[in-house]
Amino acid sequence: MQRLTFDLDVLRSFVAGIELGSFAKAADRLGRSTSAVSAQLKKLEEQVGAPVLRKSGRGLVLTPTGEVLLAYARRLLELNDEATIAVRGVDLEGWVRIGLQEDFGENLLTKILGDFARAHPRVRVEARVSRNAELLELVSTGRLDLALAWDSGNSTPHSETLGKLPMSWIGPGIDKIPALNVGEAVPLVVFDAPCMMRSAATTALDRAGIPWRIAFTSPSLSGIWAAVGAGLGVTVRTRAGLPMNLCELNGLPALPEIGLILHRTEAEPTELIQRLAEIVRVGLEEILPTPTAMLDVEPSRLN
Repeated sequence: MQRLTFDLDVLRSFVAGIELGSFAKAADRLGRSTSAVSAQLKKLEEQVGAPVLRKSGRGLVLTPTGEVLLAYARRLLELNDEATIAVRGVDLEGWVRIGLQEDFGENLLTKILGDFARAHPRVRVEARVSRNAELLELVSTGRLDLALAWDSGNSTPHSETLGKLPMSWIGPGIDKIPALNVGEAVPLVVFDAPCMMRSAATTALDRAGIPWRIAFTSPSLSGIWAAVGAGLGVTVRTRAGLPMNLCELNGLPALPEIGLILHRTEAEPTELIQRLAEIVRVGLEEILPTPTAMLDVEPSRLN
């Protein structure tokens, strides 16, 4: 078998186009022309020896080969970027402070701290897991350098939207979901008010004319997961950090997406804070949904 050596620039264009849902946007982000990115995709397909994209209606979607390649491309780029950060930042010293929503406190935080520690062994990281309101207050008062929070509509002077996640109804195993009679109120397991996802749940049920009741409240996400797992009711969260004993539910009213925003204290952050912010962005790539259709690629260049 002939050994292939992938061009990382080509893979970066491929991954960026999929994640942005548009190769024109990818070209703009990467500082290339759309035709140059299309040529890269053609080169990639020739190298792979199979299509990575196929037409679907007016757009394009990944082929099975493309889906496999996307997963490996992300891993290759992540390792490349991690190595770049490591060799450039091994001598950096200092202290950075980051806060995250509870939903990201287990999986994403572990990855962020691990990646950052390997790249910057002489830097101390202080991490805080909390709810939105407290995170924004800590950023505004300069007690956190960065905070990853849900888009609550309350902005800070220096922030960027990293993406959106769909909200979902979450329940325990099928055998534990409470059986509801017609007209019976849906039992909700929610955070203490105020809470955006609590409001999203009650608003969706009200609009659908479905009665509801608060079955359990908790100040912590661990309490929410425990109550849902015990069968006390259902809740609304995203798939981020979803425990393995719980699952997304169908049959309840549709819910909106919720944005993820990275807040920072300074307009011009230090190099250390910029490095940590980049690791957060990379870590979120595995969580944020991937668009399936790309409407502004030049399909003729992929034939």
